[in-house]
Amino acid sequence: TYTLVSETGGKMSDGFFRPGRPDGMACFAHPASSDKCILMRNHENWFDVPTGSPFGKGNELLDRVSDSQLYDRKTDGSPFFGGVTKVVYDLKNNRMESDHLVLTGTAANCAGGPTPWGSWLTCEEEMLKAPSEAQKDHGFVFETPSAADGLIDAVPLKAMGRFAHEAAAVDPETGIVYMTEDSRKALFYRFSPKVKGDLAKGGQLQALAIKGWESAVTNNWPEDWGGGGPGRIKNGQEFAVEWIDLDDVESPNADLAERGHKAGAAYFCRGEGMDYGIRPGSNVGEIFFTCTQGGTSQTGQVWRYTPGEIGKLTMLFESPGADTLDLCDNLSLAPWGDIILCEDGRGSQYLRGLTPDGKIYDLAKNAHKDEAEFCGACWSPDGKTMFVNVQNPGFTYAINGPWENLRT
Repeated sequence: TYTLVSETGGKMSDGFFRPGRPDGMACFAHPASSDKCILMRNHENWFDVPTGSPFGKGNELLDRVSDSQLYDRKTDGSPFFGGVTKVVYDLKNNRMESDHLVLTGTAANCAGGPTPWGSWLTCEEEMLKAPSEAQKDHGFVFETPSAADGLIDAVPLKAMGRFAHEAAAVDPETGIVYMTEDSRKALFYRFSPKVKGDLAKGGQLQALAIKGWESAVTNNWPEDWGGGGPGRIKNGQEFAVEWIDLDDVESPNADLAERGHKAGAAYFCRGEGMDYGIRPGSNVGEIFFTCTQGGTSQTGQVWRYTPGEIGKLTMLFESPGADTLDLCDNLSLAPWGDIILCEDGRGSQYLRGLTPDGKIYDLAKNAHKDEAEFCGACWSPDGKTMFVNVQNPGFTYAINGPWENLRT
C-alpha cells in the first residue's frame, strides 16, 4: 500500500510553498520518537525551470530570506529556487506532521547522500558560471543538518569539487565521501576530509583509476560511439583500483573530469545514484552506484566499490535493454540486501530490484499519465517503510508492504 505524503505547490509549515521537482532524499531517525522519522528532500529546480518556486507568486515571500540564507540570484536578480526541504513523518499514523525549507537559492539539487553524523549532503548538478549565467558559481555540495528547524546559511563545500554533482555516500569507518558525476564523461570521486565528520575543514579530492588500464572508458559502447567496445567489461568482472589526486578542484573552466582522465582516471557514463551499506550476512561495507547510460544498450550499469588497502571495483549488472532496466538513476540498498533502482527512462517508469545474484524484478510502476521518473528511494530506520518521489507533478510517497516476502 502507498500513502501520498505531500505534493508540490502546497503551503508548508513555515509558510513557504513546497518547491517543485523533488529528487534525491534520505531518511533519518527522529531524535525524540521512534514513531517518527525525518526526510531530507532535494528539489531539482534548474536555472531554466520557471515553476516550483518556494516563494509564491512573484516571489512575494522572498523578503523573509536573508542574504546569507539565499545562496544566489540569477543575473536578472530573481532567486534560484533549488534546495532542500525537511519533512517530519509520523510512521505510526502514516501522515506528514510538518515540512519546511532548509536550503534555498541553489541550482538543480539532484541527489546527494546522508552522513553518519546526521546531515544530508545535497549536490548541485548544474555548473553555472558567474557572472554570465549567475551571480555566483554553481556545481557544489552543501551540507544540511537533519536537526535544522528552519533555513540555514547556504555555504558551499568548495573543496569537494565543482562538477555536475549527482550523489554522495559516506564510509562511516573512514569518513571518506564518495561522489558520482552526471556526465557522459564522468569520474568517480572520493573526498578524504582533514577532520573526520567536519567536511568544512577541507580535504583531498581524488578520482578512481583502474590498475593496468590507464584512462579507462567503462561504458562498453562501440569505439565509434566513444567507448572501448561492447563486452569489454562483463557482469561480475572485478578490477583493482588506485586513486589520483586532483588539483584546482573548483574548476573554473569546468574541466575537472577531462584533466583527471588525462592523468589516468577512468571515465564512467553518467554516474548517478549511490548508497553505502553492509549486506545481510556480510561484515564489509560497500559502495553501490549506477551509470545511467553505461552499457552496450546504453540503458544502464550497476557498479560496486569495495574500500580497502587496495580497493576493488566490480560491475554487478549491465542492462541488456530498456525492457529489463531503462536508465537506472537513484539507488537504495534495501534492508534485505537487494538494490532498489529508480528508473528515469524513456517510457513507463519502474522501481526495480536487483538481487545479489544479478536478477532484476519489478517492484512498482508509475501509473500517472506524466510517466515521470522515480527518485529518492530511501528507508525508514526500522526498515518497514520505503519513501520515494515522483518528480513531476511532484509527489512524495510512503510505501508499506510485506517486504519479508522479498527477503527469501
